[in-house]
Amino acid sequence: MATETVEWTPGATDEKSYRVKGDIETSTREDDTDENVVLQNERDIATHVISVDDDPSLNPWTFRAFFIGLGLSAFGGSLAQIYYFKPQTIIVSLMFLAIISYVIGLAMETFIPRHGLLRYLNPGPFNKKENAFIIIMCSAAANSALATELLAVQRLYYNITPNAASSIFLLFSSQLLGYGIGGLMRGILLYPSKMLYPVVLPLLSMFDAFYLDGTEARQRLKVFYFVFTAIFIWEIFPEWIFPLLTGLSIICLAAPNNATVSRVFGGSNGNEGLGLLSLCFDWQYISSNAGNPMAIPLRAQLSSFIGYVLCVVVFVSVFYNNIWESQNFPFLAQLLFYENGTVYNQTLIMNSNYEVDPTLVAEQGLPFYAGSWIINLLSMNLGLAATFTHLLLWNKDDLRAAWTWMNMETLRSWRANFDWKFWKHSGKREVPANPGDLDPHYREMLKYPDAPNSWYLLTLILSFTIGLVVIYKMNSTLPWWGFAIAVLLAAVSILFFGALYAITGIMLSIQTLTQMIAGYLHNGMPMANMFFVLYSYNTVSQALLLLRDLKIAQYAKLPPRAAFTAQIIGTSLGAVLNYVLMNSIIENQREILLSVQGTNIWSGQQPQSYNSQAIAWGGLAHELFSSGQRYQWVPLSYIIGLVAPLPFWIIHRYWPRLRMDYYYTPIICFYIGALCAGINSSVVSYYMVSFLCQWWLRTRYPRWFVKYNYLVGAALDGGTQVMVFILSFAVQGAAGKAHLIPEWWGANQGGNYDRCLSL
Repeated sequence: MATETVEWTPGATDEKSYRVKGDIETSTREDDTDENVVLQNERDIATHVISVDDDPSLNPWTFRAFFIGLGLSAFGGSLAQIYYFKPQTIIVSLMFLAIISYVIGLAMETFIPRHGLLRYLNPGPFNKKENAFIIIMCSAAANSALATELLAVQRLYYNITPNAASSIFLLFSSQLLGYGIGGLMRGILLYPSKMLYPVVLPLLSMFDAFYLDGTEARQRLKVFYFVFTAIFIWEIFPEWIFPLLTGLSIICLAAPNNATVSRVFGGSNGNEGLGLLSLCFDWQYISSNAGNPMAIPLRAQLSSFIGYVLCVVVFVSVFYNNIWESQNFPFLAQLLFYENGTVYNQTLIMNSNYEVDPTLVAEQGLPFYAGSWIINLLSMNLGLAATFTHLLLWNKDDLRAAWTWMNMETLRSWRANFDWKFWKHSGKREVPANPGDLDPHYREMLKYPDAPNSWYLLTLILSFTIGLVVIYKMNSTLPWWGFAIAVLLAAVSILFFGALYAITGIMLSIQTLTQMIAGYLHNGMPMANMFFVLYSYNTVSQALLLLRDLKIAQYAKLPPRAAFTAQIIGTSLGAVLNYVLMNSIIENQREILLSVQGTNIWSGQQPQSYNSQAIAWGGLAHELFSSGQRYQWVPLSYIIGLVAPLPFWIIHRYWPRLRMDYYYTPIICFYIGALCAGINSSVVSYYMVSFLCQWWLRTRYPRWFVKYNYLVGAALDGGTQVMVFILSFAVQGAAGKAHLIPEWWGANQGGNYDRCLSL
């Protein structure tokens, strides 16, 4: 970014006041000394916020690291799978795992003797690289694999029970396929400074506070503990004692019986309203909008804010103008409906083979969506398509390596140097003649043997081959060419959506895109739709998680081979545990999982939803979304999205002072439908925090921003997630029975917490 002109004018206070001739990024308060310089780009942030120093003597390959890593992987993977079948979702977050692993490691260091066999459990001080190794391993395990959703749907709704070997291989291939593709793109999506991955900065800032020595480090650690403790205690109030704090709306309190007020200004409960002007005091919901607002860069925040404002206008316009008969249905809803507003019974349009029967569809009539959900589909398609054009216009040089290798000279060179003995690869990397151009963190990593591309290529080939065999062994109805298209779509998507995620910290989901493509390719085949989504959407998700965790390794200076090992072990262990627990739960709770309501302990809502989406997209895509049909603009929005970034690029080319390069068109488009579901009362608070930190603090108090912003963000996330985890089991029903606070003015248990009208 060009240097801006700054003029000083005397102020009434003892602080210096500045009038800026430039943009909002420019320093306006403190002297621009080395310590007070405003962080302007990704390289500045990565080198000032996180320590670049490395201690090669720190050993991550300890028995203690494997012991804690495997234990937390088993804990996280099991918990994630169990709560897939619960009415309440529990997410074992990265920050939660980081804090728990640190506490366990510190306890083992402190209390276990360092002699005899016990020395393996306590080889010395618990170090940063051990902690990073553990986090990466259990992060790979601590989720419910999408393949278990597919297997659950097969068993519950199709009476298909694949054998254990096929199921395990399905899990391995679908979970590791993205690792193979993502690993091969490390040179583009991981190593450069431009690929910042802002979502991991609070975690690494916390690591520096935990493990660096010196007075400043101790001061930062005190700040972390203070904020962690404060938010840990505070979360009891909005989460249990005083839930009105989830969404405090003066307008709702003034007009509690007005339906329009509830739709526009309510938002403390799921699918209640848009939460306009509501204030949220629950950090869990504030940081769940698009990640920690203290970490996401200002450019991305500003773009999403523009999309949010447009979302409010568009949702209200569609509903009150009764577009797509929106007033027949709830304002915010994700289900299919009959025209009269009752929930659509999808089982009545399926034949005995669980395929959509056109005759039965004609009897029941085509289903409807809520207008807000259609806008959500439109906006997602706009954002997904805009991503390709935006990155090719603004970030072509960052992505160029993805296609410049496709020439005969490079291919001949690869062939000449190819060595199939991948296990003998030394992993040594050449340091370029001008290492100053490299990312400083990556430059430090060059001393360690790399996990070579051949390892990731082998992972890709094995996963692809196993997946191809499995889709036929399991009677998926997905043909080989459909599988190949799914993988090719995933590979292209990883490049573009991986770059957007790495730069902005905002991850766009391609699930609707893949469901729609599969619906057109395999019309009337819901099962094929599910397998197509598994090997496309899930592959992208896994690749982005792999790259995020490898960035943690790069920032923490964890050797690449240790990171690769941790990811493979964690993913494999998590997959096996997912399968075992899924089987056990379905065998013992089958009838409850098939019921609409479920119980307060078990629920089949997630496999029900997954199956419903497969039927809607796989069976009715042509009837609902083709040209001339009711929702034809949903697929047509891809074409609009492809050209959406062009006006911004043209304006910037001819009138650069307007700074059209500052906006991310895909994020603006995507957020036009962002308020379609969930609790929306936190949105205003989210942007208040984000602009306070990423603009005001960063430009007025850059020294404070560098030292404490990401650390405080980590403490807020960590304290909140630990308390929410405890409350989930203690009072919110995760252990079976909920113990809600008795009703009082601040806990409206019989309606919406913000006291807006329940619709």
